[in-house]
Amino acid sequence: MGVSCYGKEHWAAIKRVLWYVKGSIDKGLVFEKNSSCVLQGYSDADWAGDHETRRSKTGFTFIFGGASVSWCSKLQKTVALSSMEDEYKALCEASKEAVWLNKLVQSVASQGLRTAISGGPINIKVDNSGCIDFFKSPVEHKRSKHIYNRYQFVREAITTDKVTLEHCAMDDMVADPMTKELGEIKHGKHVEAMGLC
Repeated sequence: MGVSCYGKEHWAAIKRVLWYVKGSIDKGLVFEKNSSCVLQGYSDADWAGDHETRRSKTGFTFIFGGASVSWCSKLQKTVALSSMEDEYKALCEASKEAVWLNKLVQSVASQGLRTAISGGPINIKVDNSGCIDFFKSPVEHKRSKHIYNRYQFVREAITTDKVTLEHCAMDDMVADPMTKELGEIKHGKHVEAMGLC
Protein backbone atom coordinates (compact mmCIF):
# COMPACT_ATOMS: atom_id res chain seq x y z
CA MET A 1 0.00 0.00 0.00
CA GLY A 2 1.45 3.35 -0.97
CA VAL A 3 1.14 6.75 0.64
CA SER A 4 -1.55 7.73 -1.87
CA CYS A 5 -4.01 5.06 -0.61
CA TYR A 6 -4.58 6.36 2.91
CA GLY A 7 -7.99 6.39 4.56
CA LYS A 8 -9.74 7.40 7.78
CA GLU A 9 -8.24 4.48 9.71
CA HIS A 10 -4.72 5.64 8.76
CA TRP A 11 -5.42 9.18 9.99
CA ALA A 12 -6.80 7.72 13.23
CA ALA A 13 -3.63 5.63 13.66
CA ILE A 14 -1.39 8.64 13.04
CA LYS A 15 -3.34 10.71 15.57
CA ARG A 16 -3.04 7.90 18.12
CA VAL A 17 0.75 7.72 17.63
CA LEU A 18 1.08 11.50 17.94
CA TRP A 19 -1.03 11.57 21.12
CA TYR A 20 1.16 8.79 22.56
CA VAL A 21 4.36 10.67 21.70
CA LYS A 22 2.99 13.88 23.21
CA GLY A 23 1.93 12.07 26.40
CA SER A 24 5.26 10.26 26.83
CA ILE A 25 7.70 12.97 25.74
CA ASP A 26 9.16 13.19 29.26
CA LYS A 27 9.80 9.43 29.54
CA GLY A 28 13.02 7.59 28.84
CA LEU A 29 14.79 4.31 29.50
CA VAL A 30 16.16 4.18 33.03
CA PHE A 31 18.95 1.70 33.78
CA GLU A 32 19.21 0.78 37.44
CA LYS A 33 22.67 0.75 38.99
CA ASN A 34 22.06 -2.27 41.24
CA SER A 35 19.85 -4.31 38.93
CA SER A 36 20.65 -7.72 37.51
CA CYS A 37 23.29 -7.94 34.78
CA VAL A 38 21.51 -10.87 33.17
CA LEU A 39 19.84 -10.52 29.79
CA GLN A 40 16.15 -11.50 29.93
CA GLY A 41 14.18 -11.88 26.72
CA TYR A 42 10.45 -11.81 25.99
CA SER A 43 9.05 -13.05 22.67
CA ASP A 44 5.46 -12.64 21.48
CA ALA A 45 3.28 -12.67 18.37
CA ASP A 46 -0.31 -11.81 17.50
CA TRP A 47 -1.88 -14.44 15.28
CA ALA A 48 -3.24 -12.95 12.03
CA GLY A 49 -3.28 -9.47 13.55
CA ASP A 50 -3.09 -7.65 10.21
CA HIS A 51 -6.69 -7.62 8.99
CA GLU A 52 -5.77 -7.10 5.33
CA THR A 53 -2.98 -9.67 4.86
CA ARG A 54 -3.77 -11.96 7.86
CA ARG A 55 -0.07 -11.93 8.69
CA SER A 56 1.04 -11.93 12.31
CA LYS A 57 3.23 -9.41 14.06
CA THR A 58 6.50 -10.43 15.72
CA GLY A 59 7.53 -8.65 18.88
CA PHE A 60 10.39 -9.11 21.29
CA THR A 61 12.37 -7.20 23.87
CA PHE A 62 15.54 -7.90 25.84
CA ILE A 63 16.03 -6.33 29.26
CA PHE A 64 19.45 -5.71 30.82
CA GLY A 65 20.14 -3.58 33.85
CA GLY A 66 16.44 -2.95 34.41
CA ALA A 67 15.67 -1.55 30.95
CA SER A 68 15.24 -2.68 27.36
CA VAL A 69 18.43 -2.78 25.32
CA SER A 70 16.90 -4.32 22.21
CA TRP A 71 13.36 -4.54 20.86
CA CYS A 72 11.50 -5.30 17.67
CA SER A 73 7.97 -5.02 16.30
CA LYS A 74 7.42 -6.08 12.70
CA LEU A 75 4.98 -7.85 10.43
CA GLN A 76 5.95 -11.44 9.60
CA LYS A 77 6.81 -12.13 5.96
CA THR A 78 4.38 -15.04 5.53
CA VAL A 79 0.96 -16.03 6.88
CA ALA A 80 1.08 -18.41 9.85
CA LEU A 81 -1.27 -21.40 9.83
CA SER A 82 -1.56 -21.52 13.64
CA SER A 83 -0.83 -19.41 16.71
CA MET A 84 1.97 -21.83 17.59
CA GLU A 85 3.59 -21.20 14.20
CA ASP A 86 3.48 -17.42 14.56
CA GLU A 87 4.94 -17.66 18.09
CA TYR A 88 7.62 -19.95 16.63
CA LYS A 89 8.51 -17.39 13.96
CA ALA A 90 8.73 -14.65 16.60
CA LEU A 91 10.90 -16.88 18.79
CA CYS A 92 13.22 -17.51 15.86
CA GLU A 93 13.76 -13.75 15.43
CA ALA A 94 14.22 -13.30 19.18
CA SER A 95 16.71 -16.20 19.32
CA LYS A 96 18.82 -14.68 16.54
CA GLU A 97 18.90 -11.42 18.50
CA ALA A 98 19.73 -13.32 21.73
CA VAL A 99 22.74 -15.03 20.12
CA TRP A 100 24.02 -11.67 18.85
CA LEU A 101 23.41 -9.92 22.20
CA ASN A 102 25.15 -12.75 24.06
CA LYS A 103 28.25 -12.30 21.87
CA LEU A 104 28.16 -8.55 22.54
CA VAL A 105 27.83 -9.01 26.31
CA GLN A 106 30.62 -11.61 26.38
CA SER A 107 32.89 -9.31 24.38
CA VAL A 108 32.32 -6.49 26.88
CA ALA A 109 32.86 -8.90 29.80
CA SER A 110 36.06 -10.31 28.25
CA GLN A 111 37.49 -6.82 28.02
CA GLY A 112 37.11 -6.53 31.79
CA LEU A 113 34.72 -3.62 31.54
CA ARG A 114 32.13 -5.29 33.73
CA THR A 115 32.97 -8.28 35.88
CA ALA A 116 29.38 -8.63 37.15
CA ILE A 117 28.01 -9.55 33.71
CA SER A 118 26.53 -13.01 33.81
CA GLY A 119 27.44 -15.51 31.10
CA GLY A 120 25.49 -18.54 30.00
CA PRO A 121 22.34 -18.96 27.95
CA ILE A 122 19.84 -16.12 27.58
CA ASN A 123 16.41 -16.96 28.94
CA ILE A 124 13.51 -16.06 26.63
CA LYS A 125 9.98 -16.04 28.05
CA VAL A 126 7.18 -17.20 25.73
CA ASP A 127 3.45 -17.22 26.55
CA ASN A 128 2.57 -20.07 24.17
CA SER A 129 3.18 -23.44 25.84
CA GLY A 130 2.62 -25.29 22.52
CA CYS A 131 5.60 -23.44 21.08
CA ILE A 132 7.80 -24.47 24.01
CA ASP A 133 6.58 -28.09 23.81
CA PHE A 134 7.45 -28.16 20.10
CA PHE A 135 11.12 -27.63 20.98
CA LYS A 136 11.11 -30.27 23.70
CA SER A 137 9.83 -32.91 21.26
CA PRO A 138 12.50 -34.12 18.82
CA VAL A 139 9.81 -35.84 16.72
CA GLU A 140 8.95 -34.23 13.39
CA HIS A 141 5.19 -34.00 12.93
CA LYS A 142 3.58 -33.97 9.48
CA ARG A 143 1.57 -30.82 10.22
CA SER A 144 4.66 -28.91 11.40
CA LYS A 145 7.18 -30.11 8.79
CA HIS A 146 7.22 -26.72 7.01
CA ILE A 147 8.02 -25.00 10.32
CA TYR A 148 10.66 -27.56 11.25
CA ASN A 149 12.63 -27.00 8.07
CA ARG A 150 12.58 -23.20 8.25
CA TYR A 151 13.23 -22.65 11.96
CA GLN A 152 15.80 -25.23 12.97
CA PHE A 153 17.94 -22.31 14.17
CA VAL A 154 16.04 -22.01 17.47
CA ARG A 155 16.42 -25.69 18.31
CA GLU A 156 20.15 -25.45 17.63
CA ALA A 157 20.44 -22.35 19.84
CA ILE A 158 18.78 -24.29 22.67
CA THR A 159 20.87 -27.46 22.28
CA THR A 160 24.11 -25.45 22.21
CA ASP A 161 23.11 -23.62 25.43
CA LYS A 162 22.84 -20.19 23.83
CA VAL A 163 19.15 -19.83 24.67
CA THR A 164 16.74 -21.29 27.23
CA LEU A 165 12.95 -21.08 27.09
CA GLU A 166 10.55 -20.39 29.92
CA HIS A 167 6.77 -20.19 29.92
CA CYS A 168 5.36 -16.79 30.82
CA ALA A 169 1.76 -16.03 31.83
CA MET A 170 -0.04 -13.94 29.22
CA ASP A 171 -0.57 -11.10 31.72
CA ASP A 172 3.19 -10.94 32.34
CA MET A 173 4.28 -10.86 28.68
CA VAL A 174 6.40 -7.70 28.57
CA ALA A 175 6.59 -7.84 24.74
CA ASP A 176 2.79 -7.42 24.40
CA PRO A 177 3.01 -3.72 23.47
CA MET A 178 5.15 -4.77 20.48
CA THR A 179 2.38 -6.90 18.98
CA LYS A 180 -1.02 -5.52 19.95
CA GLU A 181 -3.03 -2.62 21.28
CA LEU A 182 -3.44 -2.75 25.04
CA GLY A 183 -5.50 -0.90 27.58
CA GLU A 184 -3.81 1.99 29.37
CA ILE A 185 -3.13 0.11 32.62
CA LYS A 186 -1.69 -3.02 30.98
CA HIS A 187 0.35 -0.95 28.53
CA GLY A 188 1.74 1.14 31.39
CA LYS A 189 2.66 -1.97 33.37
CA HIS A 190 4.59 -3.49 30.47
CA VAL A 191 6.46 -0.37 29.35
CA GLU A 192 7.46 0.21 32.98
CA ALA A 193 8.84 -3.35 33.05
CA MET A 194 10.88 -2.37 29.96
CA GLY A 195 12.45 0.42 31.99
CA LEU A 196 10.51 3.29 30.43
CA CYS A 197 9.94 5.77 33.25
